[in-house]
Amino acid sequence: MDDTIKNEDRCALCEVNHPHPERIQYALTHKLDDETSLRLSELFKVLGDKTRIKLLSLLVVEEEMCVCDIAEALQMGQSAISHQLRVLRTARLVKYRKDGKEAWYSLADDHVVKLMCQGLDHVRES
Repeated sequence: MDDTIKNEDRCALCEVNHPHPERIQYALTHKLDDETSLRLSELFKVLGDKTRIKLLSLLVVEEEMCVCDIAEALQMGQSAISHQLRVLRTARLVKYRKDGKEAWYSLADDHVVKLMCQGLDHVRES
């Protein structure tokens, strides 16, 4: 390991061990429980796929699209899109409705829109 990395590691540590009990107590009373942490972790795993992110971004802009239009827009087969939509449905990020022989997908709620928009703001910030 070169000296620069070692120096950066040292800078990231406290140089003195001086706990702040009131901050620790506040943090402990507000930390996530194991079940919530697991569910949030699973959500981020689902969002950790660029195809699913592209698919969600289409639904942010268009609000509702049928499977064949999503497949065409992403230049993928309908079966591949169907698989990704199933993952997103299981994670409660999208919902669908049938209209005759067509399946129309949209984002599950405004939280998904906010999540996508805030994520985009964050990555575009730099």
